[in-house]
Amino acid sequence: MLGTDFTTGSPSWLDLGSPDVAAAATYYGGVLGWEFESAGPDAGGYGFFRRNGRTVAAIGPLTEDGATSAWTIYFQTPDAKATAEAAKDAGGTVRVEAFDVMEAGQMACLTDPGGAEFAVWQPGAVKGLEQTSDTHSLVWAELHVGDPQVALDFYGRLFGWRSQEMDAPGMTYRVLSTAEGDQQDASFGGVAPLQEGGHEARWIPYFAVDDADEIVARSTGHGGSVLMPAADIPDVGRIAWLADPFGAPFAILKPSPEM
Repeated sequence: MLGTDFTTGSPSWLDLGSPDVAAAATYYGGVLGWEFESAGPDAGGYGFFRRNGRTVAAIGPLTEDGATSAWTIYFQTPDAKATAEAAKDAGGTVRVEAFDVMEAGQMACLTDPGGAEFAVWQPGAVKGLEQTSDTHSLVWAELHVGDPQVALDFYGRLFGWRSQEMDAPGMTYRVLSTAEGDQQDASFGGVAPLQEGGHEARWIPYFAVDDADEIVARSTGHGGSVLMPAADIPDVGRIAWLADPFGAPFAILKPSPEM
């Protein structure tokens, strides 16, 4: 499961691009209890979501023309520039070349061969999220893509990820683990094939919750929409897919004891 002792390939950062940072912060505050804190007057509106004083995510204004509101998952790398070059060689696209984020670290924005967008983070002063796998924080990262094997080959070249197949309703699901440590202990996410009529390829963050149905109700009450109603998944837990008022999709999970 996700921790905060990040290694190469770990999901280490998460941020939301939104057309209205203040309104989005109000929504996530009402639904997940997050508090917004600005990164400062020179940060261009970027800021942090905190829970119990710890950073669980971040948010900033959309900066690209025509961009839609979405969450971006960042994976740790020891060298953002080298990983961007490796992504090109492996059939991916570099949307934003590696650059320094002041003294915090270095990042690059990439797209995998299936069209799913993500980013990489080379830590400097900021190592990554300060809380994961706890209530109302990131617990799982899931890729939905047209060709899972192409995706596995791509990310394997970038990060050395390992995968293990498991049966899921109507599909073969692949559980992802980082290259280091016990494979089960190092699991952090999964890959699922796009379903007929599904959305475009994308990474979806899952946030841990104590009561999925209550969070669905809170989201609706704060202007969000339900993409997939709460449902029980054997040996996984109760999950739901939601979208915030600006259309950014995310998922919630009340983990089962087995998970």
